[in-house]
This record gives sequence, structure tokens and C-alpha cells, in this order.
Amino acid sequence: MGGGAVTEPEVRVRSTRRRRSELPPPPASSAPHLRNWLIYTSLIAVIGALMLDGFLSHRPDGPIIPTLSQATEVRSAISQQADSLQIVVSWDLTLSDSSGQPDSIRVKVWSDHPRDSLMAMQSARQLADTLNLATPPAGQAITGLSCVTALHPGEIQEESCTPWQFLRPTAANEAAGAAARRIVVQPTGLQVDPDLAGSCARWQQTHPAQSVWIDVNRTAVPECTGPNRKPTVAQFCAFAVLPDGRRTKTANSANNTYCEELFEEWIRERFS
Repeated sequence: MGGGAVTEPEVRVRSTRRRRSELPPPPASSAPHLRNWLIYTSLIAVIGALMLDGFLSHRPDGPIIPTLSQATEVRSAISQQADSLQIVVSWDLTLSDSSGQPDSIRVKVWSDHPRDSLMAMQSARQLADTLNLATPPAGQAITGLSCVTALHPGEIQEESCTPWQFLRPTAANEAAGAAARRIVVQPTGLQVDPDLAGSCARWQQTHPAQSVWIDVNRTAVPECTGPNRKPTVAQFCAFAVLPDGRRTKTANSANNTYCEELFEEWIRERFS
């Protein structure tokens, strides 16, 4: 080997240029086929026809609520006030739309003994009114009707009525024996509903060992409750005033819890 210079081999780098591949063009959208449109349109028409038929077949035959509001649930609550009977008549109105509300309310009360009648007018917003009749004598009963009408101009008037009666009992001195100077009956008067269908009489016949009372002179079994929600029976108690002024119970009031309570109240009135 000689002492000449070292020759390095020549290295050539060849650059390769990569060509960018182009994306294929998107497929052309096909125009909607006429037959498909016809199918879709037919389906929509059939579904709409079925929905309409179902709506029409399930519609009620008449209106949901009445056109005009009328009086209903007429009741009377009667109490004795001095020498008159205070009759509180209450009622309700049936549902209607806003145009069917009455202009006013007419209230009538009839009694047959003594024969009398009263009438009053109230606004459509009122649901109660108070009227007064003469108190019947002791030993007599007064019966009557309470009627309420919702007034609509130009329309046939529908009257809703409920019967009632009020009893004033009496007792002869024989009830307490010859020694009695005076007989006092408590309560002195009581509202007793009429037993219109005889349901209470039938109940008592089939339940001879049971009491009609849930709360005496206030609440009775349903069969003995009348149209004013008052009992169709009544419990009266007779007490006696002896010649020396002493007070005692008569035979019909003995061994009766209700009469015992009334007797104690009557005794306390003497010293009040």
C-alpha cells in the first residue's frame, strides 16, 4: 500500500416523491322514485283515516255537562225560636258551563197545618236562605215542602223540592199518676223527617232487638234517615212536677240514658 490519500465512496440518495391518491367522487344521488312516494302517501292517509274514525266513534253522544245549571240537593233544617219556626233551606247547583249559570234563585216554603207559604229570592251565588213560620201548638205536627228553582230567562223552570215535618209533643197528667201537677215533655219540639218509602218501619220489623239510634235524635241508621238527613223517628221524654214543686221522671222516661241526661239538664234549669 502506498502513502496516497484515502478516497471515500460516494453515496447518492435518491428521493422518491409519493403521489397523493385522489378520493373517488361520491356517488350521484338517485332521484326519489315515484312509486315510493305513492306508498308513503298511502300509508299516511290510512293512518290518518283510522285515527279520525277512532276519535269519532268514541265521542260521547251528548254534552259532558248540562247546558243549564239547576237546583239540586234541597234540604231543610228546622228549629224552634220562641213562637216561630226557623227554617234554613240549603241547596246545591248542578254543573254547567259559564253561560248556563242562573240569573237568580227562588226559594219557596209551604206548610199544610197551618196552611201557609213563603217565597224569597236570592242571588245565584247564594246556597242557603232562612224563612220563618208560626210554631204549631203543643200536641200537633206541621208538615211542608221546601222548593228551590234556578231561574233562567226564557227557559222552562225546574223546581226541586224536599218534604219535611216538625213535631210538638204533649202528654196527659195520667202519664205520671194523679199526684202530678204538670207534665213537661222534652224536647219541646223536634224536626222528624217523613218515612217516605216506609224503609224505617220495615227495618224496625226485621230488627226488633236493635235500636235505630246511633246518636239519639241526631243520627239514626240509614234506613231511618230521611231526605233532610234527619231521623224519621223521635225520642221524647216526659217529666212531672209534683204539687210540692219536686220534679220527677215518669214511667216512660225511666231506665233511659237519653232521658236521664235531659232530666239532669231540666233539674239544673230550675236552679239557674
